Amino acid sequence: MSLFNELKRRNVFRIAIAYIVVAWLVAQVLQLTFESFGTPEWVMKTVLVLMAAGFLFALFFAWAFEMTPEGLKKESEVDRSQSITPHTGKKLNNLIFVVMALAIGYFAYDKFVLSGSRDAALVKATTQAVIEQSPAGSKEAPEIDRSIAVLPFADMSPNKDQDYFSDGLSEELLNLLAKIPQLKVAARTSSFQFKDQTGDIADIGKQLKVAHILEGSVRTAGNRVRVTAQLIQTEDGYHLWSETYDRNLDDIFAIQDEIAGAVVAQLKIALLGAPPVVKETDPHAYALYLQGRHLRQQGTTAGFEQAETLLGQALAIDPDYAAALVELGAVYDGQMNLGLRSVAEGLALQREVTNKALAIDPDNALALAGLGSIASSYDRNLTDAARYLEQALQLEPANPSIIGQAARLTASLGRLDEAIALNEILTSRDPVNPGAHAGLGNGYTFAGQWDKAIASFRTALVLSPERARGQYIIGVTLLLKGEAQAALEAMQLETSVWGQIGLPMAYHALGRKEESDAAL
Repeated sequence: MSLFNELKRRNVFRIAIAYIVVAWLVAQVLQLTFESFGTPEWVMKTVLVLMAAGFLFALFFAWAFEMTPEGLKKESEVDRSQSITPHTGKKLNNLIFVVMALAIGYFAYDKFVLSGSRDAALVKATTQAVIEQSPAGSKEAPEIDRSIAVLPFADMSPNKDQDYFSDGLSEELLNLLAKIPQLKVAARTSSFQFKDQTGDIADIGKQLKVAHILEGSVRTAGNRVRVTAQLIQTEDGYHLWSETYDRNLDDIFAIQDEIAGAVVAQLKIALLGAPPVVKETDPHAYALYLQGRHLRQQGTTAGFEQAETLLGQALAIDPDYAAALVELGAVYDGQMNLGLRSVAEGLALQREVTNKALAIDPDNALALAGLGSIASSYDRNLTDAARYLEQALQLEPANPSIIGQAARLTASLGRLDEAIALNEILTSRDPVNPGAHAGLGNGYTFAGQWDKAIASFRTALVLSPERARGQYIIGVTLLLKGEAQAALEAMQLETSVWGQIGLPMAYHALGRKEESDAAL
């Protein structure tokens, strides 16, 4: 008799299938139980190792022993003509069907019932893991021992024409440090507000709500670069660490890795692995990328045009430069917004370069977020948008632009608690960004939390007094709250065309019909 048939006769295959199904079901139940009671992770790992060892024992048992009417006997002691293995096999089949039904039932319960609870718990855990401070205030004092802001490095080149390089290096360091889950990093929008300022470190730290500042300078000459970096404690201005790097431009990536590693060491962050490292490319392509990003962020017609040219040159040197492809997609998006390209043309180009970047680097969070933006804004496919943004947040949960995009999507879906939580996270990481506070105010408005909304809008105005629509939005919220006179006063303070739009509404709410019609 062949080995296969003998394994089949002795029910070894059935025992293997039954064991695997039962073990899977038991593991799922144990994992849920252990998570509920906060059991250490090693306990579950030990159970899985024991189950694996038990599998081998079960196979040996099925081969060497047989269940008979007289009890358990060695297989070699059983007369083949008296063997009841076919009967035992039928019982095992029934057992497998029953356990499979239970497993499928548990899978359906986990998929359609528990998954929603887990998603809500994930949002809550993410919110609690980040220091939350908003104009409405947090009830608990923030823990900021492991918080940091990267200020724009000073351009010390003789001609002061390397701003794009010094700013770019600062932003790359910021993005690198933001990948560390245990470290709260102030967003670029907030930290770059202090470019070229010589204010008190303690005051800057207080405004950014961080305990540490990383600052420095960059000086380039030919193919040589000198980077000076220093880590400062904001409470007392004490220098925790300082270093100067004199290298060739080819070593710029190694410099970034060394600075990030030094920050991690000084802040004594317990990482699961090594500190994150940059993805290297050709140094000349990198310089072109930094310059292109610098120009794109200006948001002007000329800036977009020059950025497109420089990024194209970078990609000619390194066609697989994923970051440059994502940045080029942002250029196309900006050109569409300014009417410099038709939506059809710009969208096709943006989709092409973003998909190419993701094919090269499947873990590029900004590329995933870019596809999410395309899916929600142009394809009207909110399912795909949510899927892309979920993946992006898993890769870079502290990225402000991704958090803001997720907040807008959840708000548009009516998931207001999640939208507010995400916006509160955003304002904690980007505390001097007026747009972040305005976004939080919008979330509060949608949820009917008028006072919190007005406080957020007023914080945005303090940070940006000339902000268009600032007073108008406050006026609209006051109208919703039922305070028409206060709303009128806010509309009268609005200097943009939105003030003219708001006046008819305020007069109408006050019952002053003639003035409302005249304003309209």
